[in-house]
Parts: sequence; C-alpha cells; structure tokens
Amino acid sequence: MNSTAEGWTATDGATLYGVEQWGKPYFNVSAQGNIIVQPRGSFHDSVDLVEIVKELQDRSLSLPCIIRFDDILEDCLKRLNTAFENAISQYGYGGCYRGVFPVKCNQQRYLLEQLVESGRRWHFGLEAGSKAELLIALSLLDDPDALLICNGYKDRSYIETAILARQLGRNPILVIEQPDEVRRIIEVNHNLDTAPLIGIRAKLSTHSIGRWGSSVGERAKFGLAIPDIIAAVEMLKAADLLGSLCLLHFHIGSQISDIAVLKDALQEAGQIYVQLTELGAPMGYLDVGGGLGIDYDGSRTATAASTNYSLQNYANDVVATIQECCSSHSIQLPTLITESGRAIASHCSVLIFNVLGTGSVPAEIPELTENEPLTVRNLRYTLANITLENLQEIWNDALKFKEDALYAFRLGYLSLEDRAKAEQLTWACAERIASLATYLNPADLPDGLKSLQLSLANTYYANLSIFRSAPDTWAIGQLFPILPIHRLNERPMYLGRFADLTCDSDGKLARFIDKGHVKTLLELHKYKENEPYLIGLFLGGAYQEVMGNFHNLFGTTNSVHIRLGSNGNYHFDNIVKGSTNAETLQAMEHDPDLLIGRLKLASEIAMKKGNITINEAQALINHLKTSLSEITYHLQ
Repeated sequence: MNSTAEGWTATDGATLYGVEQWGKPYFNVSAQGNIIVQPRGSFHDSVDLVEIVKELQDRSLSLPCIIRFDDILEDCLKRLNTAFENAISQYGYGGCYRGVFPVKCNQQRYLLEQLVESGRRWHFGLEAGSKAELLIALSLLDDPDALLICNGYKDRSYIETAILARQLGRNPILVIEQPDEVRRIIEVNHNLDTAPLIGIRAKLSTHSIGRWGSSVGERAKFGLAIPDIIAAVEMLKAADLLGSLCLLHFHIGSQISDIAVLKDALQEAGQIYVQLTELGAPMGYLDVGGGLGIDYDGSRTATAASTNYSLQNYANDVVATIQECCSSHSIQLPTLITESGRAIASHCSVLIFNVLGTGSVPAEIPELTENEPLTVRNLRYTLANITLENLQEIWNDALKFKEDALYAFRLGYLSLEDRAKAEQLTWACAERIASLATYLNPADLPDGLKSLQLSLANTYYANLSIFRSAPDTWAIGQLFPILPIHRLNERPMYLGRFADLTCDSDGKLARFIDKGHVKTLLELHKYKENEPYLIGLFLGGAYQEVMGNFHNLFGTTNSVHIRLGSNGNYHFDNIVKGSTNAETLQAMEHDPDLLIGRLKLASEIAMKKGNITINEAQALINHLKTSLSEITYHLQ
C-alpha cells in the first residue's frame, strides 16, 4: 500500500483501528487510506465509502447520514441460513431451520421490506413484540411457509388479530409469556372459528452472563416457570386446545458472548421440549430465541463486546444438542427457530458524521513581561527545568504553583491576565511532562502522571446526537468500532474524544475498542479548517436506529439504502430525509405555524417601539421559516 513520508501506510491504519478483526468480510482499507465496503463479502465487489459520502452531498444530503447496504443485509441472512444448512447436513438432522427477524431490532420500513424480500428463499419470518409490530409483520409476510412469532404482552385485541390472521394464510404463533395469557387465549378462541397456534416461553434455570444476564433465570421478566408450564398445559387440555401447542421458546439474553451458556440452555430446553410432547402436546417447533452475538472488537473473547464462537459453532451446537435430546427419547426432531436480530442487521448500517471543530487545553507559552507575579515566575522556572528524571516532582510543583495563583486571584492579588498566564504555563508543563513520559516503561510511570494524557486530550466536536444515533454507548456502555473513514494512510498524531451537539455532558463518545480492551482516547488526525474530517460508527444497525430519542430536539438523520449492480457499480434504492425542525417540533406537540405567528406578533410590537425595521423583521421571519424546513443538525 502507499506510504506517507513518515513510513506510515494504510495497512498501519487498518491495524491501528482493528479493521482486519471486526470488519471482515464487509469492511477494508484501500491503498489511498479510505474505508471500502465489500457488501457481498468479496474484495472484487467493493465501494469507497468516501466517494459515497461525496455523491450524497452532491445530492444535497448532508451529514450525519446512515448508509444501509442492502447487499450486506442479504449476505448476513445467507450466512446464517447456510450455517444451519451445513449443521443439519453434518449431523444428519431430520428437521429443518426457519429463522425469524425480531422487528424491535430495527423497525425501519425499507430495511424490513428488503429483509423479507431477501429472506424469501429461506422462508425467513418475523418476530413481533407489540400490536404495532404485529401489524407491520402481518402486512409484510405473504409467504405461507414463513413464521410469525408473537411475543410481548398480549391483550384480547392482540390475540384476536393474530388468530384471525391465520385466515389470510399467515402463520402467527402466540407465545404464552405470562400465566394470565392462557386464560385470554382460551376466552378469545371460544368466539372464533379459527384455532390458534400456541407456544410457551420457558424460564430456564440456566444463568447467563454479561449486561443482559439478569434478563433470564427464575426472576426473568417474561416466561413461565416450570409449575406455570404444567398449569398451562392442564388449562389448554381442559379447553381442548392442547393440540394447538406447537412451540417451545426460550431466551437467554442479547449478545451471548460465551457459547458454554448457550449449550447449558439448549440441554435444559431440549428436556422441557421432550416432556411437553410426552404430556400430549404435538409440538413441532423449538425457538432458541435471540442472543447470537457479533464481534464488535474483533478479539474473539467471551467479553461484552465480543464472542468466543463463530456463526458455524453456534449453528452446530443448536442442531447437535437438540438432536441428542430428542433422539435419545425417540421424539420427532423439531423445526429449529432463531430470533437473530443483532447478527443480521448490525453490519448493514454505517453512521457517518463530520467533525465541526476541535478544542484543546490552552498550553501556549505566554510572552514574558516585566514585573510578573511570583507564582507566574515560579511556573516559568518549573517549565524550564523539566527533565526525564524529575517528572513526578516537577508536576507536583506545577500543581502547587497553579493553586497558589488561584488563591491569589480569589483574594484579589492576581489579575485576570496573570491568572491566564498561570493556567497556560501549567498546561505547557503538563504537555512537556506527558511527552517525556512516553519514553518511560508504562509500568514505571508514577500514578500521578497516568491521568495527564487524558487531561491533555483534544475534544473533536461531532455533528450528531449520541442520544439519537448511538444511545447504547450512553445507556449501557456499548462499544462500537469508531474511526475516520479516510486519511488512514496518514499517521494520526493526536488523541481525542468526541462531543456531540447536545448540551448534555453525557453527549460524548469516550470509550473505544482496543484489541479486546477498552481505551478512553482514540488516535485521530489533525483537524483542518475547511476540509472535511469524516468519522464512521460501524456495526450499529441493531437497536440504535429505533431506540434513539429527541434529546435537545435533534431528530432522525438522513439515511440512504445502497445496492450493488451487476457491473459492480452501486445505486441508491431509497433516500430518506431526516427530521426537519418543524417535524421534530410537531412530535413534541408544538405547532410551527403558531410559533411563527407569535414571532410575527412580537415583530409588530418591536417595530412600533422602533427596535427593529420592517426589513429586519421580514428577514427574521424568513430565516425562521427556512430553519423549520431544514434538518435539525449542523448544515455544511
């Protein structure tokens, strides 16, 4: 790859940001230092992400922008189904596999439409967790062999809708997740001619790990304990509905990082399935739920941001374990179902945002002037006498002299200008000490100096809202690959973090992947005025786009769907404009016309008082009207 004058190559950039680990097979780095996308998992069919951004901007689609690659979505579906086909063939499994996608993972219309169309050859279905999601799923699924798993709380309306939909050729399976749902299903069934398809979600005793570990077990929010399952079977039998019980469901948490947890759960669920068939239920389906994880940091470890197994390992364990449980009891093998959302949708979506500017500590050395106060002169002397041997001692002195300056300022003995000098000289000491500290073994670095690097880091101001576009980074500390999408063939000379557009101190990105670990600063390039600095957040297609909020009234971002053509070129399938200021205000029940009307009235009053001219008032109103039609983010 091309080298810079410093000997830094695009390969070095790819290694620094771990692209080779978390990015395979969909992301790579070009010789020019740009991130390239391989939507079909092949280097021969690749597109330059920077070129895509430029073309979008030529179409007046500003950043931030979500770019969804429909080919990646289809390829992830293909890999999941192929993994189960391979496992079924390898173990001679007598059943089949039918996957479903949980709508809650990403409810965006065009993504779901593409998923259903791409998944048609595998009869891929959907999972709904609410009445609204059920309506989406019923309207999209027209394949009679695709399954619709109905989870979540279910009132009479939800149950009636699912049962009646069977007459449309749909296959909705009502999964009993609360004991009282058994009674409601029985009552609704008495008034309808169509029998329901029923499943039961079991609370397993198997304990999970990670941030969702508490969502399973005996105190889980959803599911029936074993005594409740027995009671449900008896109630269904008494209502002559035991013949409708066809599915066992369980779920052991999102982003399963350790395959051993899944194996234990499969063994327990397999035995419950066997026992339900022996109690007289026809069964036929076993739904292992979601949880299939992805490797956010590329470390292949059982940590929250990774997994210690491959997709094929996962499929093999599901198939082999259930086969062993059922075959040993001469039970017909069930159709296996997974509710994989994260593993299907994460890779297809890339969030691109631009940097608006940077902020750093004021470490310029001020010019020497006559009659400087003693505290300022002490700091100058301290700065001039920093050596590799006295770093900790000299830093202690700098902090003491800075405190002396602050004390003198509070008492009125130090001017504002001299206080500014004291702060600048303190930061200059910090920079020189931190620079020399890089020559020391990190293990030998005194504790008092370890935080200097963090204090000196630059802040890169990002054109996005963390709460809108990456809420999990704030809410649960989720890690995503975040890196520049260009200039990777240049050595990044700065360490920094990102601050978003909101006026919230939590609106920041300050945790980054680091080869299986977490770092609080990211290597970044020098920000150049009037030149774009483009940053990508990758693997965020699951949950981030649907869980974001309107904090500070930042709305949805622009988004676009991209498809590769047969000749290797790409085209835009769908371009969706982000929320305008007017639309965001209306979401909070504010009437934009009423707001303009109030401001017009205020303008008339101001004109009568002579505070504003008619031309100025009209310019203000025109500006406000234009602002209402614009998206909520910073315009380039």
